[in-house]
Amino acid sequence: MNLQHWIQLFTEQLHETTLWEWAAVLLGVAEVLLAKVNNIWLYPTGIAGTFIGIYILLMAGLYAESVLNVYYLVMSVYGWIYWVKKRNQAPVKITWSTRREFTITLFIVFAGWAILYVLLKRFTTSNVPVWDALVSSTAWAGMWLLARRKIENWIWLNISNLFAIPLLCYKQLILFSALTLFLFVVAFFGFFDWLAIIKKDKAGEGILLVQ
Repeated sequence: MNLQHWIQLFTEQLHETTLWEWAAVLLGVAEVLLAKVNNIWLYPTGIAGTFIGIYILLMAGLYAESVLNVYYLVMSVYGWIYWVKKRNQAPVKITWSTRREFTITLFIVFAGWAILYVLLKRFTTSNVPVWDALVSSTAWAGMWLLARRKIENWIWLNISNLFAIPLLCYKQLILFSALTLFLFVVAFFGFFDWLAIIKKDKAGEGILLVQ
């Protein structure tokens, strides 16, 4: 396919996109940008976008993808509660994953990959079950780590984005492929923004210990 064909597909996607789809996309972008700056408003924004996304997928008859979005919804609610905790406690700080959390992350990735592959293979008409399952399972792991304010969330989310971009192009969903590329770039810088926050917090702790 030449460049002109891709431009034509992109233009067609823009014309066919509904207001609800635009709302879901814009809320998704806002969620990632808020996560990048470590703002808790990422969760209500993400929840609103996910609700709209589930509705759109159900209307399109994409029931399996709707179920996956329910997971994102649950993790967003969990993350919101986990970040806030109790009123008299400080918000959860950004940290690196512990060994236990790293093990759980790998379990989510590989167990989720296997389970989703079987479900997609047996109960859907997907012709890319391995690729599709990998995109989802790595995103699941990233969402879990994001909920716990672990810096590695950006790594797993970008692994998901990296595999999702060619998958969306293959499905000729050019608009969403472009959006995913944008999210990939944001997540790349998000990692380094969070890394700077971790270093700043450690420096502050060091000053307190000296005092």
